[in-house]
Amino acid sequence: MRSIKPIFISTLIAIALSSCNSAIAPIMSTNPANIDKQPLKTSPIKETDLQRWSHLDLAKDTIPGMSVDKAYAQLLKGKKGTTVIVGVIDSGVDIDHEDLKGKIWTNKKEIAGNKIDDDKNGYVDDIHGWNFLGEATDENLELTRIVKKGDDGSETYRRAKAELDEKLAGMMQQKPQVDMIDKADKDIKKYLKKEIYTIEDLKKISTTDAELTKSKTIMTSIATQAGVGFQDEIKSYVDYIYGQVNYNLNVNFSGRKTGDNPENMDSKFYGNGNVKGPDVADAEHGTHVSGIIAQLRGNNKGGDGVATNVIILPVRAVPNGDEYDKDIALAIRYAVDNGAKVINGSFGKDYSPHTQWVYDAIKYAESKDVLIVHAAGNDSKNIDVAPNFPTDEKNGVELSDNLITIGALNFEYGSKLVADFSNFGSNNVDVFSPGVKIYATVPNMKYKYENGTSMAAPNAAGVAALIRSYYPTLTASQVKHILMDSGTAISTEVILGEEKAKATFTSASKSGKIVNAYNALLMAEEMSKK
Repeated sequence: MRSIKPIFISTLIAIALSSCNSAIAPIMSTNPANIDKQPLKTSPIKETDLQRWSHLDLAKDTIPGMSVDKAYAQLLKGKKGTTVIVGVIDSGVDIDHEDLKGKIWTNKKEIAGNKIDDDKNGYVDDIHGWNFLGEATDENLELTRIVKKGDDGSETYRRAKAELDEKLAGMMQQKPQVDMIDKADKDIKKYLKKEIYTIEDLKKISTTDAELTKSKTIMTSIATQAGVGFQDEIKSYVDYIYGQVNYNLNVNFSGRKTGDNPENMDSKFYGNGNVKGPDVADAEHGTHVSGIIAQLRGNNKGGDGVATNVIILPVRAVPNGDEYDKDIALAIRYAVDNGAKVINGSFGKDYSPHTQWVYDAIKYAESKDVLIVHAAGNDSKNIDVAPNFPTDEKNGVELSDNLITIGALNFEYGSKLVADFSNFGSNNVDVFSPGVKIYATVPNMKYKYENGTSMAAPNAAGVAALIRSYYPTLTASQVKHILMDSGTAISTEVILGEEKAKATFTSASKSGKIVNAYNALLMAEEMSKK
């Protein structure tokens, strides 16, 4: 899984350095020209709106949400849908979170704790899903694994080695800065004698100690820029840098603990039934993804899930590092075989040595009418030309029609509409949905804002689940094209990629649209009658 850099990384570096020195209504495709004439949000969004901005409506609120609230109020009120199982292939899920109560899949054919494969599917005690990682959490990037195997003279090795060297050099350049910030944070904690502190606490510090004064200056600058939660940003920054150096890019590290050989499919039944993983805190990513899809609506706790009639099937297969092709292929098959009709895949990587295993799993899902919703990735690159896996195309030919790839939107309409980290591509990204400042569940009864195409994918998956709940006769392929074709068309000029190139939003994806739940349900209604 390629995690994005913590949102304030560049800011923190700069601060640290400077501190030291009708019955069926018509589909309404919002006219961008009209939107541009409306007064946009120039004042800060209220916290209550920010926590659920992805559910708001572009025409009404001038915030590029998915019109989920509008769909519930005008189209779904009084209607009953069928329950849809959504497979979440991710880092694990805190299945005991209060806002996911009643939303976790249970295998009724398995008896908990008896260490017997009661349903004879090969997975012992898979009560709430399966954990293909076992006790592992950290892993190499795929490029690191390629380099570890040795120079075979291939172009793949040469490219991987060059990238590894470049990434390591970048991390080592940042390490002194992150160490300085981490030290400043620890100095303040020690002086205040508490782990959590505020900018007000910082302002009250009066000292003649030069080192403490320096630490106060650094942390005051960071707290001012980052706002509430600045300590979380610091932790994310430290974890990111050290995770890269110690695990992701370290050729001397091996995280595999399942006893199988990830280079062959001889052994398929490995791991365990603990879908939380060895430490539930490390299941933050998967718990957040699950909450975006399914957290309880209208209970005044955290945000609201997109879909109500859903059950989350957790499949742990994504480490802190790059996922193995074998794990992903088996995870897709496991979710399909246990009833998932939508699978969310908020993961991805640049190298895929066993691509065919994943292709075959995607085709298997297609044969069982399962839609896979995949995050486009967080590298600010054009994935029409840059490699990005998994994908449903090979040599320019689409192999299946059940995988949809999602780019990430910012909550600001205008030139910053596309999240600055989001990958894009007029062929290999299908549609965009909200992926910045998304508020949802994290482990241990907490909630948090997260950013990434990892958040955009489950927003789209939630809408897909809505369609499959209320219009269960529609196929996975039909649902994919409804999400693309019914979206809100946007033609405004946006900034794309690391080069900050200006382009029309229509060129950022195949559809040139943003997911719209209201329009999608209207189109599904019409399509279901044919």
